[in-house]
Order: sequence, then C-alpha cells, then structure tokens
Amino acid sequence: MSKIAIVTGSTRPGRVNTGVAEWVLAQAQLRGDAEYQLVDIADFNLPVLDEAYPAGFQNYQNDHTKVWAATMNEFDGYIFITGEYNHSVQPALANAISYLNVEFNNKAAGMVGYGSAFGVRAMEHLRGILSELQVAHVQKTGMFSLFTDFENFSTFTPTELQAASLAPMLDQLIPWTNAMKSVRESALATA
Repeated sequence: MSKIAIVTGSTRPGRVNTGVAEWVLAQAQLRGDAEYQLVDIADFNLPVLDEAYPAGFQNYQNDHTKVWAATMNEFDGYIFITGEYNHSVQPALANAISYLNVEFNNKAAGMVGYGSAFGVRAMEHLRGILSELQVAHVQKTGMFSLFTDFENFSTFTPTELQAASLAPMLDQLIPWTNAMKSVRESALATA
C-alpha cells in the first residue's frame, strides 16, 4: 500500500494549517486506499535554508536536514497543505521543500489550499516548485475559503460544497502515486 504524507505548510503561532491538515488526514483515512500520515514541518525546526551545498548533492551538513530528508524519503506521495500568503505559497513550506531534491523525485503530489481566493494562487506557485523537483502533481485540488470554511477565521469547519473538493484530488493522487513507483524503479534500473 502506498504511503502518503500530509504535509503542513505553516509554523506560525496560532496557525490554522494544522486544522486543515488534520481534517484532510481524517477524510483520507476513511478511504482505506493508502497509508496516510501527518507530517508537521514545525516538528523539524528548520531555519531559513542553511545548507552549504545544493540539495541535489544530498551532502547534508545539519542534523535537522538529515532528519527531514529521511522522513520525506519514506513516502511514495504527498499532500501539501498551503494557505495563500502574499499571493503565493506559505514561506515555511517553500523553505522546507527547498531543503530537499532527490527525496521528492518521481513521486506524486496533491494539494489543498485555503485563503481569500481558495488558495488557488498559492497552489499554482507550488506547482512550479514541485515541477522543478520532478514531482508529478495532480490537476484536482482541495480548495477552501477563509470566509466560509473557517469559523471566526480560525476553526476549520468546511462547507459541504468545499469539502467535496477533496475526493477528486485523492481519486487522482492514488493511481498517480502507484504509477510513480514504477517510474522510480525504472530510474534506478538505468542509473
């Protein structure tokens, strides 16, 4: 069974990101089609990128990077949870992703966004980052509004309409994740 990380996108005090991630985890686990696990980037205490070598070299000098790399390498696919910040992906998520390269190669990802415009702009920026890392990102996304899917802009309480946006993304992510396993095997065989 494929192993999918649900990756938080924020480390800020009072963040709403974890509420979204926990809801996504609960919904995904009901499906029984993969092993889903929450990965909170705040647990890794990653400073602003502080590695001397480009991530593609995998010559990690810092313990926090080594732990982050080992964790992300365990997964076959990812669901990135990102709020929209300045019309882009949340800074902590962009920083965390930038630490790594090879660990993401030839894997699949889905996205869940939220914000005043459903996180759409953040997810579009995230697509560019993931493409550079050779991550096959699915077309469907989970989309939520700060105005209608959060009580008092803090407690995640998705409407039925927006909650329904998650299933199509998962329906695409699982077969893509399974297919990318053969791509990784093929890449290893030719290396």
